[in-house]
Amino acid sequence: MLTLSRPSSFVLVPPSGNGWRSFVAAGTAVGLHALVLGLLLSHWQADTPPAAQVRTLTTRLVTLAPPAPAQPEAVLPPAVIPEPEPAKPVEAPRADPRVEQRKLEQAALARKRVEQQRDRQRLEHERAERQRIEHERREAEELARQQAQLARARAAAEAAERARQAEAAAAASRQYLPISKDAPDYPERALDKGIEGDCTVSYRVNPQGRVEDPQVVGDCHPLFIRPSLNAAKGFRYQPRLVDGRAVSVEGVRNTFHYRIE
Repeated sequence: MLTLSRPSSFVLVPPSGNGWRSFVAAGTAVGLHALVLGLLLSHWQADTPPAAQVRTLTTRLVTLAPPAPAQPEAVLPPAVIPEPEPAKPVEAPRADPRVEQRKLEQAALARKRVEQQRDRQRLEHERAERQRIEHERREAEELARQQAQLARARAAAEAAERARQAEAAAAASRQYLPISKDAPDYPERALDKGIEGDCTVSYRVNPQGRVEDPQVVGDCHPLFIRPSLNAAKGFRYQPRLVDGRAVSVEGVRNTFHYRIE
């Protein structure tokens, strides 16, 4: 380390421990760089271009012989083409008449068989059609007979029912014949106004022959309702007998006719 003590003189002072180490490191680095530079200079070679090659052209004189004269071409005579011989007609082979006769007989036999088969089919079809028609006719006749029987049975049943109803009605009417039926009084207001009409009353006849629960049925003028109900209540009937016992009769009706004479 260099220390200036005076402007005209200097004193060389040995470096300390840290400075010595820095100095050794710097020297080592400089030495390494010098070594690398020496190696590079020892192995470096300048690239020199290769020398150009000189090409030599060699010539040779060759003498050719004169061409030979051309030979005339030989002329060949025209070829003679022979005319084709006319084709001979080819005769068709003659058929054996016996073979032809046999073929004709076989064809006729085949046609006959086909016709016979068609005739059999036609006859079978006609027979089946006749059977179908006959079956349908029999079914229609059987149905008509059954319907006639049903109609006769129905008519007989209806006639018997009508006879029974008539007999029952006659018996019922005989059993509860009215004993007394008084006509109602003509309402004065209806008489003054000249009103006429009909009034039907439905009621029940009890076992004693008296009228119960009278009611007006259908159209009835209001002026005729009260006198009709009062008159029906006064009716007396012969009681209906069933097995010797008096019973009630429902739905007995009576129509009152109001007319001005």
